[in-house]
Amino acid sequence: MRLSRYFLPVLKENPAEAQIVSHRYMLRAGMIKQQAAGIYSWLPLGLRVLRRIEQIVHEEQVRAGHIPLLMPTLQPADLWRESGRYDDYGQEMLRIKDRHERDMLYGPTNEEMITDIFRSHVSSYKDLPLTLYHIQWKFRDELRPRFGVMRGREFLMKDGYNFDVDRDSALHAYNRHMVSYLRTYERMGLTAIPMRAASGPIGGDNTHEFLVLANTGESEVFYDDRVTGLKLGARAVDYDDRAQVEGICGEFTTLYARTDETHDPALFETVPEAHRKVGRGIEVGQIFYFGTKYSDAMGATVVTRDGSRVPVEMGSHGIGVSRLLGAIIEASHDDKGIIWPEGVTPFPVGIVNLKQGDGAADAACAALEKALLARGLEPLYDDRDERAGAKFATMDLIGLPWRITVGPRGLANGVVELTSRRTGASEELSPEAAVERIAAIYAEHP
Repeated sequence: MRLSRYFLPVLKENPAEAQIVSHRYMLRAGMIKQQAAGIYSWLPLGLRVLRRIEQIVHEEQVRAGHIPLLMPTLQPADLWRESGRYDDYGQEMLRIKDRHERDMLYGPTNEEMITDIFRSHVSSYKDLPLTLYHIQWKFRDELRPRFGVMRGREFLMKDGYNFDVDRDSALHAYNRHMVSYLRTYERMGLTAIPMRAASGPIGGDNTHEFLVLANTGESEVFYDDRVTGLKLGARAVDYDDRAQVEGICGEFTTLYARTDETHDPALFETVPEAHRKVGRGIEVGQIFYFGTKYSDAMGATVVTRDGSRVPVEMGSHGIGVSRLLGAIIEASHDDKGIIWPEGVTPFPVGIVNLKQGDGAADAACAALEKALLARGLEPLYDDRDERAGAKFATMDLIGLPWRITVGPRGLANGVVELTSRRTGASEELSPEAAVERIAAIYAEHP
């Protein structure tokens, strides 16, 4: 992509309304524009990151054996009356009427609708286990929407729902989701700690939130700092192997990690003092097991092997897809701008032409662009007729992990400069070697 042809409305000054780093940089980098309180348009650069995060979520859900579908944003109120949540959910629910005066709502979540889909089409244990999920826009009418996409009213969320014939199978689904989420966040360059949490209006007894440590987090968290060193890494996971999946969950949840809602001071005191930490965290996902809460209320049952009919066991599992952009920026930035991890960057590398209009520099940049595209890597080529300082400032602000700088002096020696955004370290390489280096880096971040 050539920057001269792209829509990237960067801002030089910090917007007055932006209170935290992620909101400030998303506005300055031309990623979003506020349309109303807590409601944003996603501009091209922001949309590229959003779609990359969405793709990672999809890939890890499918890897775990979960099946995508798509449910509507608007839901009939009658489904929520069946479950008993229509009046209980509170003012965060946006309630509306259609032209026939039927009560509708803009979905904040989809437990009722997915249960209705299930009961309409599944009646036998032979069709279980089953996990369905979608990535869809949600709306919750926050009293004080703030912090940009971190606490917006309209947001993109992955929500998935498991259906199982018995409690043991449902708890395996819970564990399976935990492991798939751990892998999802690691691919995004995040350390997201599963913490025992409260279930809120979703309901149920078993629930973990996934929190990214950040000073701007909404939740106070108490944890054993050894939990931050745990990684899934490249280990192979058989999601059908209950013992393996349960073992991984135990590995990541045995050390103390809780939000303020479930904090147990006495238990926390048993953590060695050197590892006892208190901080703040950003919630980026939550998983729930709630048994038959919805299937009892809505008549979602299956016939078992012995011919009896039982309510299906359920759980729900969410990832805040749009919120993740803010969380990643809060965890990865400096005073110059964003620092995107390779897994979610909008462009893998930026090309900066130090002397636009110079025949040799223009040809070298075009050749780099072509070579990277041939490797399946689309660079952002700054071909504007701007001074070098302005081009570097834009690249630092938008946070691409790597930058290739091309200028007449380096080309006279047969080299370009490859710079890491994270470390600031630069090295001179031939153009061909720079392309090989970038290709090798991204081979590790599919």
